[in-house]
Amino acid sequence: MSTETSAGLVTIDSEDELVALLGTPHERAANKGRAALLDVDRAWLAATPFCVLATSGADGSCDASPKGDPPGQLVHVIDDRTIAIAERPGNKRADGYKNILANPHVGLSFFIPGRGDTLRINGRARLVSDAPFFDDMVVKGHRPLLAVVVEIDDIFFHCAKAFLRSGLWKPETWDPEAHVPRRAVIAKEVEPSGMTIEQLDDYYRPDHYAKGLYGS
Repeated sequence: MSTETSAGLVTIDSEDELVALLGTPHERAANKGRAALLDVDRAWLAATPFCVLATSGADGSCDASPKGDPPGQLVHVIDDRTIAIAERPGNKRADGYKNILANPHVGLSFFIPGRGDTLRINGRARLVSDAPFFDDMVVKGHRPLLAVVVEIDDIFFHCAKAFLRSGLWKPETWDPEAHVPRRAVIAKEVEPSGMTIEQLDDYYRPDHYAKGLYGS
């Protein structure tokens, strides 16, 4: 039953309430999930350079981590029910990977720049430190540090409404520093390092920052 908090928030506390508010999905939407890759899914995975990996720890804490590589090298298809995503050098926090060790269930959204629809995969993941297919995931001479191997439970395409509402791919809406300071300023304000703003600007300069994308 809905409850109202002291702040005036009316909460939804049951699935029945949620369905009563939103309605039920069309049959095509409700039944569009599959458990194995089709040719069109493979084509999408071969074309995508970017995805978001969502995980949850044993205590319910969540993480959503972006992953990116050149198209054709982000995702390795092992078979119709299994894919792998490479890990590259990063900040070593490994929040999502720690979650996977405690809870293997993951959700993935795969994007193609300019496309409004996305491909989504839900499944169970494990971390792999080496495998023969790592040779197929080499980028700029560097093998992956590890890979997330995902056994697919559910795969489906998601509609473009969120992208249409946001205008995300419309260049005329892009103004990266209109309302938010540049990355070096953010780092100076919220990530204490002892570096000056000049040093941070140099560190985040695209040609400098790109040198460590795949290792030294």
